[in-house]
Amino acid sequence: MKKLIYGLTIAAGMVLATSCTEKLDELLENPNAVNANTASPDFLLNSIQLNYQSHWYGISDRGARLTRQINQGAALYEAAYSAGATNGTWSNSYANILADIKFLMPLAEKGNLQRHMGIAKTIKAMVLMDLVDTYGDVPYSEALNESNFNPKVDNGQAIYAEAFKILNEASVHFTVATSGGSPNDYFYNRNYTNWNRLVNTLKLKYFLTTKSVDKAASTAGINALIAGNALITTGGDFVFRFGTTAADPDSRHPKFGQYTAGGGDYQSTHFMHHLTVEKGFDDPRVRYYLYRQVLTNTTNVDEQECVSQIAPPHYLIGNYPYCNPAGNKGYWGRDHLDPDGIPPDGLKRTAYGVFPVGGRFDNNSATPVNNPALGNKGAGIHPIMLAAYVDFMLAEAALTLGTTGNAKTLLLSGIQKHMDYVRAFAVAGAEGALISAFEPAATFTGRVTNYKNYVSTQYDAATSDDARLNVIGTEYWLSLYGNGKESFDLYRRTGKPNRMQPALEAIPGPFVRSFLYPLNYIVSNSNAKQKQNLAVQVFWDKNPASPWIY
Repeated sequence: MKKLIYGLTIAAGMVLATSCTEKLDELLENPNAVNANTASPDFLLNSIQLNYQSHWYGISDRGARLTRQINQGAALYEAAYSAGATNGTWSNSYANILADIKFLMPLAEKGNLQRHMGIAKTIKAMVLMDLVDTYGDVPYSEALNESNFNPKVDNGQAIYAEAFKILNEASVHFTVATSGGSPNDYFYNRNYTNWNRLVNTLKLKYFLTTKSVDKAASTAGINALIAGNALITTGGDFVFRFGTTAADPDSRHPKFGQYTAGGGDYQSTHFMHHLTVEKGFDDPRVRYYLYRQVLTNTTNVDEQECVSQIAPPHYLIGNYPYCNPAGNKGYWGRDHLDPDGIPPDGLKRTAYGVFPVGGRFDNNSATPVNNPALGNKGAGIHPIMLAAYVDFMLAEAALTLGTTGNAKTLLLSGIQKHMDYVRAFAVAGAEGALISAFEPAATFTGRVTNYKNYVSTQYDAATSDDARLNVIGTEYWLSLYGNGKESFDLYRRTGKPNRMQPALEAIPGPFVRSFLYPLNYIVSNSNAKQKQNLAVQVFWDKNPASPWIY
């Protein structure tokens, strides 16, 4: 014991002696702060993955509203998307995800944590491309430099090229033979073959997105990926899965809140029209996507003002759906850029269904959604990149670039895969028995076959590549419910689907081709310069200016 006390005394004396020569900043260092010696690569990667799903959700939600998958409020685009509208996306991207990845890399290199680096670099590449897709030119080469508080923007095309390079690096990390550590993997549960397939699929998206910039490079790049046969396939879908825990932290899908008190988002009249009216029969997925709280539409103007009004002249001239889809089936939503206030319709408007939010399957029960114990209880997903999406992208490439494959065959394959995925996801949940009883598998299969036959006939009847592209784009858009990110990119890349429901205002201002730089960036960076308006196009958007899309 005396020896132990003596040793502690000597150690204390050495600390005191040393402290006399330490710098002031070292003396004031917070012992609880995370630094390179105390940081956990596992916890850092957890944070990166969780912040990425949040980042993706914000971008996806805006894209879904702009492409009429869910309702977009406000009368004008500039009112809906002011400079402060995307502050969260900007700060999460830079201060959280990219900063954590920068901090993680030397730690992972030191520990030979190859899989950590592969996951982190894949997410970094996605975030960089997301930022360019959202804003255009953004800071990169001077960003995350603690000595530079006013980073300048880099060219968006150059950032895209850097993201592609990072994807190549990530692929090596997933395939190298030896690796330390075993990261917590929220997406693929440590299946690195699937991670590598995701990397290749992101390259496919890269080439498809940039096809108007370099057609030859995109054609060659996509053909090489097809020949490599290593894109996402059935079972390798890249999704983020939510749980059913309501306590803090709430693990349920962020849009499941509609099931706790009613209300929530309005569904899009235009999207519901395409699901229930446009083809003359219901889309097989509509009862999975949407849940009706009532089976007939209201006639009460206090609940839905538009039921007593005539459609605006530009709606009548264009023969666009207005107020509610035809048929009086209870599909109750709102038109594009409807700025009305909120009436007492929270337990009557159409709600989110079982896919992808984890709500209820519509079996005509028509009961209010304010019971979170029913349905899938919030165990939904973010469908970030599905195998079905790959087929739709390859169909577009085959038609517009002449890449390997038959566009129609790929289109029909994409439809089949997505229908199967939606059904399988729903049946595997808490309402599986209810769904199977209401709609047996054979019934669903027959409806899918009829749907595909209709689309096949529609495609064959198209007399131009533009018309055929509209068939592909429309079916991809219908399959992207829950993924507004890809829907918004598709719309700017192709202008499809055409004949989107216009705003209620005849002149709603320029459609969002890119978002304004966030207010938190503009006010804190002396080199920041706000863009002229929302009509500024990102580098890969070579299509005509509005009103080509609106």
